[in-house]
Amino acid sequence: MDQPTDMKQQILCIGSVLWDVVGRATIAMRAGSDVPGRIERIPGGVALNIAMALGRFGLNPSALTAIGRDPEGEELMAACGRLGVSTEHAYRSDDLPTDQYMAIEGANGLIAAIADAHSLEAAGPRILTPLIEGPLGTRAAPFEGLIALDGNLTHALLEEIATDAAFAKADLRVAPASPGKAERLAPFLRHSRAVLYVNLEEAGLLCQRTFENSEAAAAALIERGAKRALVTNGAKPCSDGTAAGVITACPPEVLVTRITGAGDTFMAAHMAAELSGMTREAALERALHAAAIYVSGELPA
Repeated sequence: MDQPTDMKQQILCIGSVLWDVVGRATIAMRAGSDVPGRIERIPGGVALNIAMALGRFGLNPSALTAIGRDPEGEELMAACGRLGVSTEHAYRSDDLPTDQYMAIEGANGLIAAIADAHSLEAAGPRILTPLIEGPLGTRAAPFEGLIALDGNLTHALLEEIATDAAFAKADLRVAPASPGKAERLAPFLRHSRAVLYVNLEEAGLLCQRTFENSEAAAAALIERGAKRALVTNGAKPCSDGTAAGVITACPPEVLVTRITGAGDTFMAAHMAAELSGMTREAALERALHAAAIYVSGELPA
């Protein structure tokens, strides 16, 4: 099929679009803590968090995901529309419930989280139909724009994406969703067009070793075959590694009021910065600044 002339500028976010239920306390917590705080339900999921952040940077993202036809799904579809995220090509199921994520955060960071993305996993390759059978692309005429891919997909589906001709010309930006799913990204260590966005722990899981800092982790991922890897490390220096070398920058110091969604904001800000033509150094600084503003609570969730 022939692609529209502006297709190269379209951004697709593939993965989880769900409801986040997040409980936050302003004091430090440990396992078994029972403390006062605030609980909120907001649209979330890695793919949607990235898409919402891209929207805040003036871009027009579209989500490829699975959303149920239950009341929660209808409410989520409406929320996505209000947030400027297109769900026109989302897979809608009568049999699968809308996914959800639950997290507990204290002043000392994320205490625990459970991701219920079983419907996304059950939908499997059906969420990719618009990229394989049109209208977004086919294997004969692959999509050529930016794709943000999250690790909530099954290992088998991620392996399929890493080798499918329908993704051969895309600029793939890949995030693991959580340390527990980091190893699912192993197929993209061999992908010639994939950029990995991971934290220090996730980098260690992919390389099966422990790192002291992001610079060493980024260099190791490149040695393992990654085309490019960005490694964050909380408030400590973040690194961007390629075959040409590793660059490092420090996040701004801010008062942290939330954690969930910070990595997704960093990734989206970095993508937006590079789309605008910024250098590697400037894009890394811009992404760290945006993530710092987000965790300080100055940007909407």
